[in-house]
Amino acid sequence: MKNLALHWKIIIGLILGVIFAFVSSSLGWSKFVVDWIDPFGKIFINLLKLIAVPLVLFSIIKGIAGLHDTAKLGRLATKTLAFYLVTTVISVSVGLLLVNTFAPGKLVDDAQRTDNRIAYEIWAQETGAEILDGKCYLCDDQYASRVEIVRGLMDTEAPDEKLLSKMQSAKSTKDAGPLQPLVDMVPSNIFLSLNDNGLMLQVIFFAIFFGVTLISIPKDLAQPIIGFVDGMNEVFLKMVDFVMQAAPFFVFALLAGVISKMAGDDPNAVIEIFKGLGWYSLVVVAGLGFMIFIFYPTLATTLTKGLTYKRFFKAISPAQFLAFSTSSSAATLPVTMDCVQDNLGVSKETTSFVLPIGATVNMDGTSMYQAIAVVFLAQFHMVDLSIGQQLTIVLTATLASIGSAAVPSAGLIMLIIVLESVGLNPAWIGIIFPVDRILDMCRTTVNVTGDCTVATIVADSEGQLNKEVWSALD
Repeated sequence: MKNLALHWKIIIGLILGVIFAFVSSSLGWSKFVVDWIDPFGKIFINLLKLIAVPLVLFSIIKGIAGLHDTAKLGRLATKTLAFYLVTTVISVSVGLLLVNTFAPGKLVDDAQRTDNRIAYEIWAQETGAEILDGKCYLCDDQYASRVEIVRGLMDTEAPDEKLLSKMQSAKSTKDAGPLQPLVDMVPSNIFLSLNDNGLMLQVIFFAIFFGVTLISIPKDLAQPIIGFVDGMNEVFLKMVDFVMQAAPFFVFALLAGVISKMAGDDPNAVIEIFKGLGWYSLVVVAGLGFMIFIFYPTLATTLTKGLTYKRFFKAISPAQFLAFSTSSSAATLPVTMDCVQDNLGVSKETTSFVLPIGATVNMDGTSMYQAIAVVFLAQFHMVDLSIGQQLTIVLTATLASIGSAAVPSAGLIMLIIVLESVGLNPAWIGIIFPVDRILDMCRTTVNVTGDCTVATIVADSEGQLNKEVWSALD
């Protein structure tokens, strides 16, 4: 066991965590798992987040200070953002292709979908929202009896506090001006930004600004600061090594806690949750699986000479499994940087610049999930989305992914904005709540795989890829 590779240890922890959760649930021990085992999973995420923000700060400063050339920095930034933008648009497009091809929302009973359509039209009537597909079930006498029943059910529904909270967060984001994301990127107090993982863009802005300024002052004045930054960077990287030694045990606790919370004392509850949203979940997983196992490795091996499928996955698998366990790109970032630098041979400068930006703005998995979810919910409510509306989804999901925090379930808030962009009821996110946590784990894995892919391609294009380390992966 001691000589086993880290990714195999994490896989064992994952599997044992799931098995233990189902066994303990069937024995009525779920409360014990939630009270005494799940907290260790939370401690693990907290430790990774503790390391992530200062590591991003010092890594970016170190990376820029090592470039000694602002023109090279500009070229690196342009390539990085261009690749992230292209992969996001492709991801959303693949999601739309799959959800339109398999139409999971249309596989639900027609009577249920008719009631859903009536409920949508009643909501649109009450809120003044425009129904863009031109249909009107409320105007059709054959549905008159159903309209009264559905209206009565809607009147008795109690508001979901969790849903209301997310809708309020989305409203605040949407009501902001067009340049608000730019304003939010610039911190007024860097110490407050360091205190919140959701403000990673502010940390990145400060780090880039600080790094560029550092290489602009005389070398004799900059050298002591560069030495300090180098030392701090090494300290936080060593912290990652210490935390990862216990990763398999923490991953066990994380998975056991997640499943136990979903199942309670009835393990069949998890199965029932996925039965109701089975086709939707399968389409999402199929799309995410395509990105992980086909698109990214094909892109990486095609644009990086000598890199093979096996080498690519063996190098980044610890980061992938950790992303699946934590559902947080930010929490996984320290390990992602470790894998890309040590296993794939990407230079420190490129790793330090590309990956922190990716953990913040590259949300391919989240964007695909939003595209599939919006069309599925439209199908589920018998709403036909035009080509124009679906192009709006591509644009909105791409832009929303940039503002999506690298933390669990932040994509739900952005999904509300995407739903509203095509005139659909944002409260529909409550329908997919039950399976969101598990799907969140899958889409975070996509996000991290995409970060690793872009970092490798950009490093190779800049001649900053040490391919000699690949021999250890064979």
